[in-house]
Amino acid sequence: MEVPNDLLYTREHEWVRVKDSKGIVGITDFAQDQLGDVVFVEQPQAGTELTKDATFGVVESVKTVSDLFAPVSGKVTVANTELEAKPELVNSAPYGDGWIVEIEITDTKELDDLLTPEAYTAFIQEQEQD
Repeated sequence: MEVPNDLLYTREHEWVRVKDSKGIVGITDFAQDQLGDVVFVEQPQAGTELTKDATFGVVESVKTVSDLFAPVSGKVTVANTELEAKPELVNSAPYGDGWIVEIEITDTKELDDLLTPEAYTAFIQEQEQD
């Protein structure tokens, strides 16, 4: 599984790419692999306020439906509308064109609660052994 070194991760298998006060959010390679073929992504609209750990959307695949949980609090500045026509981008480019939302982070201290790439790698290795 690919785990890029320049991202932070959640135990719900989401990633955050932080630049200045904004964070791009998506689901990890591990998550998309577990879900199978993604057929629909429900996203919040720009301007929606997100609260850390609260659900903000849904990813539906041929196998299941999974909630998306906000890794940090903030306001959605952009939703990846390309996913409306091409939800499969979550599978083909989970860390690229398959991103889900961009958030203006309101409390950067919440980033301290996220997993480093090394910690996330250890976490998914534990899950694969279970």
